[in-house]
Amino acid sequence: MFKNIQIETGNKWFYIVSAIFIGLNAYFLLNGFEYFAFISLIVVFAWFALFAYDQIYYFIIIFTPLSVPLSDFYQLPFDLSIPAEVMMIVLTGILFINFIFGKSFNKVYLQNPISISIIIYLIWMFYTSITSTMPAVSIKFFLAKIWFIVPMYFFSMQIFQKHRNIFKTLWLYIIPLLLVIFYTINHHLSYGLFDKQASHWVMSPFYNDHTSYGAMISMYLPILLGFLLFDKKDLLYKIPVLILLVIFSIALVLSYSRAAWISLALALILGLIIYLKIKFRYLLITGMAIFSIIYIYRFEIIDRLEKNRQDSSAELSEHIRSVTNIATDASNLERLNRWNSAFRMFKEKPVLGWGPGTYMFQYAPFQMARDKTIISTNFGDGGTAHSEYLSALTDSGIPGLISFLLIVFFIIKSGIATYHQTKEKNYKILIWSVLVGLMSYLIHGFLNNFLDTDKASVPFWTFAAIISVLQTKNPQPGGAEDK
Repeated sequence: MFKNIQIETGNKWFYIVSAIFIGLNAYFLLNGFEYFAFISLIVVFAWFALFAYDQIYYFIIIFTPLSVPLSDFYQLPFDLSIPAEVMMIVLTGILFINFIFGKSFNKVYLQNPISISIIIYLIWMFYTSITSTMPAVSIKFFLAKIWFIVPMYFFSMQIFQKHRNIFKTLWLYIIPLLLVIFYTINHHLSYGLFDKQASHWVMSPFYNDHTSYGAMISMYLPILLGFLLFDKKDLLYKIPVLILLVIFSIALVLSYSRAAWISLALALILGLIIYLKIKFRYLLITGMAIFSIIYIYRFEIIDRLEKNRQDSSAELSEHIRSVTNIATDASNLERLNRWNSAFRMFKEKPVLGWGPGTYMFQYAPFQMARDKTIISTNFGDGGTAHSEYLSALTDSGIPGLISFLLIVFFIIKSGIATYHQTKEKNYKILIWSVLVGLMSYLIHGFLNNFLDTDKASVPFWTFAAIISVLQTKNPQPGGAEDK
């Protein structure tokens, strides 16, 4: 897609300049001038940008779990996740410059249905940014989507032409996420390992709260499960993977994120259905039967839910029961308040929406007194719509929601088709794992929305790119991970 620039790294000047920088860094650090190290990093980063920009891609993957908000250091009218988001902006700029100057671009990857639906999604988002009630906010939001999607989806497909880079990319996110898990558990221990209140913020500053942290862990648990199931791997490979799987599972439990628990459980059930090749008509009949039962007994079900007054708790069994508490649990009730506000906003602007990224600035007047909770604010400065789907609906109207649903549909359809068509066992396991990880997030997307952050966008769009590439270059028997 994008042709890299090659240079001779063995050139003696490379080593001479490197030695000079190391010496100068040591000298200035000893004399109390720490900023020279920062200047050195900028110079090194500029070298990669000019001569080896594909390596910036891997730096983005590594630093995403470890990045922190710029707002933690400076009060600015905008916020960025540093250093990952800054690197995404730079890489996006390089890719656009290459495209403008006619660097090679593999059009095959633009012709698959996932890519087409993403392009439609971005075009409509751009249009609704212009018609937005807050154009400045929406344009910023749209630009962020560009630097998330262009490098992490479109450039990923170029990187993944060599299949070994898929495995490399997955591991480069898992390892730093493991460091965050160790940090979080260690931080948690100082407040009591099973302190539910502490679980909401002990992963800070790397993740905003326990829900986004839990969502990312639930995306990578199926990947680790897949690695464990790989064929022809010895114990030296499988034992460390098993240990990681256990650590990630413990971290998910300690996140106390009910949405992450539910989404992973449902995704694994769907993954089992895919593995068993259960016919779609049987699923449709079962779904219609369940829907009919729920509809017939809807009043009894609502009555039962309203009687559940189990609030979220440090006791896992009680915390699970609190999922269906719509009577007293503040978190559940506030989510309903945000959803109701989103529906009222949609009714007022059903076609163009209010503009990408504007929900948090506009929902306050749409709150009803009967919906408000103890954590509601009259100014409506509490955050998002708590749903990827309702966010798309309120931001860009019905066409915006449809364009996002098209992406979801083609990701799942392409993933399932590629899984069944692929004959090589390890690639079947990889596709299944990536698809289950994506479905975990897509189910989670009914309850929360994080695709406006680098933490979720990097795994989501790279997972989608994996499915796109493997659909285009379907691995057959005889394939290998290092192809």
